[in-house]
Amino acid sequence: MKYKNIKKYLDYQCNNMRTVFANQRYKLSFKGYYKVKKFTKKYIKKLISTLKKTDINSISKIIKSLNRVKGRIYIIGNGGSAATASHMVNDLGVGLKRRDIKSFDVESLSDNTPVCSALANDVGYKNIFYMQLKNKITSNDILIAISCSGNSKNILKAVKYSKKQGAKIIGLTGFDGGVLKKKSNINFHVPTAKNEYGLVEDMHMILDHIIYSYYIDKASNE
Repeated sequence: MKYKNIKKYLDYQCNNMRTVFANQRYKLSFKGYYKVKKFTKKYIKKLISTLKKTDINSISKIIKSLNRVKGRIYIIGNGGSAATASHMVNDLGVGLKRRDIKSFDVESLSDNTPVCSALANDVGYKNIFYMQLKNKITSNDILIAISCSGNSKNILKAVKYSKKQGAKIIGLTGFDGGVLKKKSNINFHVPTAKNEYGLVEDMHMILDHIIYSYYIDKASNE
């Protein structure tokens, strides 16, 4: 009988503890929900503010350059910017072509992992784009260089070489623009605080979709 009473007491305490923990988890998750909601609203507000500062003139210049290109369009970027480069190839190289709108010869030099890793291992990461462009890029080509900071060494080395070959440089930058902003023939700049990678990469992707959507809209109205 004594054992049963102890057992009931322990069961009672365990149930109480489960209730307390459940309530605590609910309070924490509820509080966390409002933190996420507040942050999301803040991020959206910053993104809208950044969108309002979009350099429309540079977009117009980029499209004019794309219309006049006689050769290939090379795109380079690291990390999230490499993903943007791949996405641009998908939209400009495949999306427009399959709709019989435009047939751009476009290539992302970030996409070939074996090539990039071999070059990084053998001649250093700063050379992964330069070596792919060496004796290949010409004055008929365009290089779209994407760098949030504008100071990535492998981007700048590729840009320096490409300019010497007479290629046009379209730079996509953020923060204060870095060196790339100054070295570009055309620069799409997203002015933000330092390390605002999310906003800058958002805007670079929006640029891609503006260009892509522009061509589709233009074709549908011709």
